[in-house]
Order: sequence, then C-alpha cells, then structure tokens
Amino acid sequence: MTLNDLYTTILDRKNNPKPGSYTNSLFDSGLPRIAQKVGEEATEAIVAALAQDNARLVEEIADLAYHVLVLMAAKGLTPQDILDELARRHR
Repeated sequence: MTLNDLYTTILDRKNNPKPGSYTNSLFDSGLPRIAQKVGEEATEAIVAALAQDNARLVEEIADLAYHVLVLMAAKGLTPQDILDELARRHR
C-alpha cells in the first residue's frame, strides 16, 4: 500500500461513511480532535525515536502518517499539495 492508496481509502471513508470505521469516528469528532491526534502521534514518534527501538519508531511514524492524512482530507488538502510545496522549496 502506498500513502496515496491510504489517502484514497481515507477520502472514501469521508465520502462514504462506514459504521464502526475509526476513520469515520475521527471525521465525526471534528477538526480539533483530528489535530489533537496528530499531536499525540507526533509526541509518540519522538519518544520512540529517543527511547525505543526502530520497530516501535516505524509503528509510531505509521500512526502519525495516517493521522496527518486524515487531517489533510479534513482540510481538503491532497498529497500532491504537499509534494508541490516540497518541489517549490527545492528550487
């Protein structure tokens, strides 16, 4: 699975809610809760980087990436928006 695949799945949940979906529970909770989850996952990734093994760090970065993609979808941003900004900075 690529990050684009995951983002597409997240958008599908946003547009076609599934009962019991964690992604839908995030969207239902609203932007403040989604942003809070991004912050929590970022903190967990930092802790893993400083005090845990790489396997745990990978898990925490995966959680962070997922929640960032949910935040992006909630705000109407796409992965391409981020890639475009990175390309602009590289010039």
